[in-house]
Amino acid sequence: MKKILFLLLTVILYSFTPHETTTVSGKITNTENGTIRIKGELLDKEIKLKPDGTFSENLSLEYDAIYKIETSKNSIPIYLAKDSKLTINADDTNLASTLKFTGKGSVENQYLAKKQLITSATPIEELYKVDENEFLKKLQEIKTSVNNLYLKTKFTDSGFKEKEARSIRYLEQKHLAFYPKFHNYYGRVDGFKVSETYPKFDETMDLDNNSDFLFSNEYQELVLLKFYENVKADEGQLWVSAKNAIPKIKALKSQSIKNRLIGNSISDISMENSYYEKTYHEFLSLTNDPILKQTLTTNYKATNALQPGNPSPTFNYENQKGGKTALEDLKGKYIYIDLWATWCGPCRAEIPFLQKVEEQYKGKNIEFVSISIDDLKDQPKWNNFVIEKKLGGIQLLADNHGESKFIKDYGVEGIPTFILLDPNGNIVTARAPKPSDPKLIDLLNGLKI
Repeated sequence: MKKILFLLLTVILYSFTPHETTTVSGKITNTENGTIRIKGELLDKEIKLKPDGTFSENLSLEYDAIYKIETSKNSIPIYLAKDSKLTINADDTNLASTLKFTGKGSVENQYLAKKQLITSATPIEELYKVDENEFLKKLQEIKTSVNNLYLKTKFTDSGFKEKEARSIRYLEQKHLAFYPKFHNYYGRVDGFKVSETYPKFDETMDLDNNSDFLFSNEYQELVLLKFYENVKADEGQLWVSAKNAIPKIKALKSQSIKNRLIGNSISDISMENSYYEKTYHEFLSLTNDPILKQTLTTNYKATNALQPGNPSPTFNYENQKGGKTALEDLKGKYIYIDLWATWCGPCRAEIPFLQKVEEQYKGKNIEFVSISIDDLKDQPKWNNFVIEKKLGGIQLLADNHGESKFIKDYGVEGIPTFILLDPNGNIVTARAPKPSDPKLIDLLNGLKI
């Protein structure tokens, strides 16, 4: 009985014990929408500013880490500990010269602001386009400047100081790892390879450290680069598919790295991934981020809605011949939809094949509808293209280019994309074969059109 009473008393006392609260306040003027966001691991908080730009927010943080404040024009990296009492003052139109920190945590954040000025002084394209010797010289200058700043700063947070020492090393290693990959592009040098004396990447570096991932943007970039280097892409593809990445994501200890990698692969829950259902359930079991889970589920439901037999999303778009044409107007026939644009080379390449298919099925129970996602301001260009190329079928112009609801409802990530609907306006396939693919004729003949 005494033990039970003791436990109850302990629980009651704990419930009244004040927990550490992070306070972020200040004044940020000249934002466009009067709001800012504080974002980080498991945190995405929108804060409405008062008319004079002032704000004050209490946060209950899971981690001491680098977060960021997003304004209408800028993104500010900030360090927040569980006991920070940080005040921020800035003018959003001239952030670099007006940003000031006071309060507990101000020393560390003033350091970060000065460090960012050093590291961003040389744009990435300028750093990576120079030859190897010049690059190594510039990198050493950046590292020396950051080191000098670090040594002269009297930090008040010992944890920050320790992690930042490692972050400076990650800064150097990140640029050393990125240069061989990006010099080809920025320097316009085909087949570039670094010399034998080029500094080697430190293979002993721990690339699965949750604390460092939360703290250092340089470490984050390094971890992601090395992760994707070590995951094999599918043959003929430039990107890493979820099914190849998931086993390596599972093997990680860091939950934060898992969350980031899953967040980077949100688009794998789509019609382009035939394994999307399995991918969804795997991702859901691997992340602890509620916002990420919600986004995954939204994508999953949207992709499920595009399965064969479901009603198609609808449209009502400007017809090149005048007026508007809605999906409802076309019911009673199969509908083969081509999502394209005049500026899209692969789209234009399919036009002769589409014209042949249209001729082959002329007079049969199918309509051919081409929906351009050209910008509305380019309507004359689209109209002239249709006339000059003698495009057949029904030619429509989407109402908001690639952001049009019909385009987004179909989860379109690239064009050309082709869709086939049945006479009831239901989906036969949300990703139909393109006109140049013989499988299209097989599909249409199989439907006895």
